[in-house]
Amino acid sequence: MTDPRLTRLARSLPASVPFVGPETQERARGGPFAARLGANESVFGPSPHAVAAMAQAQQWMYGDPENHDLRMALAAHHGVTPDNIIVGEGIDGLLGYLARLFVAEGDPVVTSDGAYPTFNYHVAGYGGVLHKVPYRDDAEDPAALFAKAAEVDAKLVYLANPDNPMGSAHRGADIVAALADLPRGTLLILDEAYVDCAPDGTAAPVAADDPRVIRMRTFSKVYGLAGARVGYAIGVPDLITAFHKVRNHFGMNRAAQAGALAALADQDWLAHVKTQIALSRDRIARIARDHGLTPLPSATNFVAIDCGRDAGFAKAVLDGLVARGIFVRMPFAAPQNRCIRVSCGTAQDLDAFAAALPGALRDAEKS
Repeated sequence: MTDPRLTRLARSLPASVPFVGPETQERARGGPFAARLGANESVFGPSPHAVAAMAQAQQWMYGDPENHDLRMALAAHHGVTPDNIIVGEGIDGLLGYLARLFVAEGDPVVTSDGAYPTFNYHVAGYGGVLHKVPYRDDAEDPAALFAKAAEVDAKLVYLANPDNPMGSAHRGADIVAALADLPRGTLLILDEAYVDCAPDGTAAPVAADDPRVIRMRTFSKVYGLAGARVGYAIGVPDLITAFHKVRNHFGMNRAAQAGALAALADQDWLAHVKTQIALSRDRIARIARDHGLTPLPSATNFVAIDCGRDAGFAKAVLDGLVARGIFVRMPFAAPQNRCIRVSCGTAQDLDAFAAALPGALRDAEKS
């Protein structure tokens, strides 16, 4: 077929992806990175129990289409009912299902300018109209988001707490208080992908049966299972049931289900990784300060580093690091794009970052 009969909407969209992966960059540069510090994965790895469970999974069988055992365990972990839990192919997959359920051509949706771009990608894929509000003091602004939602009668409003790409976080109680201004009929998507990295009190104490909010969680960060693609959402049963209308019922493979179940059960490993993340954040901050840069406070498994100038200078620093084998990323919207973003890594990873940074800064000064 030389002229595929795409929909009008599909023809109008760019054939692009929200992120350029490190593998793509490695192919372009003709070799592997010395330190992979851009994707916010957990280089500290998953629980050994999760590794063993995945190795023993009977991969010749489809995964359980109801994700029964994992949903039961997650419900017990959070003190909710299984009817409050939906499991999917990472938060990205769940955001796609949510957009399919709520967004038709022309429907208004609100997010922050520079926030997680995959959400925007899904909204555009169903023809939604994105309305953006700026960050405030390098943090997403719930009051401004909810005010814009009221202005445009938004179906959905997206808020990440803690935030990617800046690493900032609001107290959970403050988010709950702000919900008083969420317009009636607007659903808040509260993306808590990084909440396991954050201080106590960051998770919003929202009741699972609160119809105003759906909370998103993941096994990709502290649990160390980014490659397995396991995410879940907590929400009111009527909304959770709606996912079954559109989701890929065999989207979760058997090894991912087994690994997530074992990882959830190993809270000692989770505590170990959280300690490693805290130590790594401190080291990244020291490296930044040693070179005249400003690390921003972080409640995540990465640190945003203020390069002190404009986006062009930050991009030059990033390019210098990439040229020296250090994979990092940077925010894409002003004024946050004055920063680079460095994921937590091992001591060896951060040694490599520290060694590469002075040369990258010298290159940036010359550009």
